[in-house]
Amino acid sequence: MEVRSKTYTYRTSVRWTERKIGVISSSGKPDVQVATPPEFKGHEGIWSPEDLFVASVNVCVMSTFLAFAERAAITFRSYESEAEGRLELVDGKFQFTTIALKPRITLQPGGDVGKAKEILAKAETNCLISNSIKTQVTVEPTIT
Repeated sequence: MEVRSKTYTYRTSVRWTERKIGVISSSGKPDVQVATPPEFKGHEGIWSPEDLFVASVNVCVMSTFLAFAERAAITFRSYESEAEGRLELVDGKFQFTTIALKPRITLQPGGDVGKAKEILAKAETNCLISNSIKTQVTVEPTIT
């Protein structure tokens, strides 16, 4: 019987290119241009660390939901989610205080809405990104 490791390592690199812009990369994946956001005298239209932070929570909850839904044999037509992170100055330092996720899940006809809500709550509780940050994460689902 194969035993899976409980420790994983993820590597990324960042390279400054010009002004307040850089490129993040990870082996075998497409590069992503990143920049300081406009609120901090950065650039419009380029992913910022702030965008990526909020997106990582949103993607993690979705990925965890997909895994739990598969195990529970819940079938659905679509999953879409908006995320909004609130960045505030707290004790002289900027930090994300809340991230609100608003997933919209459309089930197959006859799907169990209660079970889908249960699986989504379990996904948020088990999302490794949510569990790794001090920001409060809320989930406000719409399931049809």
